[in-house]
Amino acid sequence: MRQSHQLPLVGLLLFSLIPSQLCEICEVGDKNDINPLLNTMMNSKCTEVTSAANVLLSLKLVGIQNQTLRKEMIKQIKYNVKRRVSDLSSGQLALIILALGACRSPEETLIYHYHLIDHLENKFQAEIKNMETHSGNPLTNYYQLSLDVLALCLFDGNYSTAEVVKRFNPENKNYYFGGQFSVDTGAMAVLALTCVKRSLINGQVKADGGDLMKISNYTKSLVEKILSKKKRNGLIGNPYSTGEAMQALFVSSDYYDENEWNCQETLNAALMEICRGAFNVPIAAAQVLPALLGKTYLDVNKDSSCVSGSGNFNISIPEPIIVTPPESQSHISVNYSVRINETYSANVTVPDGSVFLDVMEKAQKINYTIFCFTTEETPWGPYITSVQGLPASKNDRTYWELLSGGKPLDQGAVSYVVHNGENLEVRWSKY
Repeated sequence: MRQSHQLPLVGLLLFSLIPSQLCEICEVGDKNDINPLLNTMMNSKCTEVTSAANVLLSLKLVGIQNQTLRKEMIKQIKYNVKRRVSDLSSGQLALIILALGACRSPEETLIYHYHLIDHLENKFQAEIKNMETHSGNPLTNYYQLSLDVLALCLFDGNYSTAEVVKRFNPENKNYYFGGQFSVDTGAMAVLALTCVKRSLINGQVKADGGDLMKISNYTKSLVEKILSKKKRNGLIGNPYSTGEAMQALFVSSDYYDENEWNCQETLNAALMEICRGAFNVPIAAAQVLPALLGKTYLDVNKDSSCVSGSGNFNISIPEPIIVTPPESQSHISVNYSVRINETYSANVTVPDGSVFLDVMEKAQKINYTIFCFTTEETPWGPYITSVQGLPASKNDRTYWELLSGGKPLDQGAVSYVVHNGENLEVRWSKY
């Protein structure tokens, strides 16, 4: 049963404290600036459902018409919801619902045909149950938990406002990774909380004045934490979290002063990262694109077909440039270490232009016992699941951290290009 739609009994004084959520949004002026992102999405086969959903959602939100790619993404999504919906994580399912339902498109009917809202409600409850039995740790993470709340909120699913208030306190440990505040996690929570708050104000769900105030306070605190991660060049967190941080700041401008964030500066920094090839996997390109064109995930469930802002447009995609590698390739030498309770090291020689994963594979050939590892394929590329047989664990909040010169990397093993003389490390860590 869905929640009843009734007017909340919120006092005028409390209502006057609720921000209006009017915001200034900057967006790309020259659409050619985003061609590299479109190239990445359209020339790569998104065989993984999370990538497919992200790409479909992004293209629909910004109004880019490419029927061939759209049909391919929908086909991939339909395959997964028909045959393995029980295997999807809650966040994956939430993202699928957002992608199918964006902009009142015909495929929105698939959400109800396959009872995806019901499935998401059950998966969300499983996340909560796991938190109750495993020291507050969800089955997945708070980024996915926020996606769950956002999708349930936008598509009239059942969720407890009181549970949201209980779980989404900004001081919760799940907002932190490796001791550092996770910008993209905080940004997704801001989007989810903003949707819940709007539903309370509009009377779509039952309201409690105390809950409304807490949600508003949570949003303000999360926005402050996001802005505290703004770098001198305008990026917020790292290149990959900047797009979602922009979305969060678009919908929460009443929680910070005008001089605290220069939207155009952040936009320019993101465009510079595009030029540097940072968003070279489909999911990275898809996650940054909406913000560059003034869109947020809260634009998903609108009566209009996403015609505000940049509107629908057709972009001619340039042919990819084919680079012929040189016949002979120089090699570089790096120091590679695995650190658990003690440190194991080796000098590894790899071809110039190699990535972190190439070093790990070469080290594994040198000494399998010490440097053996396993991976799991994700939309961002291979994720290190174990080293020396020691697995990462969500319930224990452990993972394998990649570092260079003692500093954590913001790129994955298949993206980070290594350099001669570099000190690389894989470290057993907790978050």
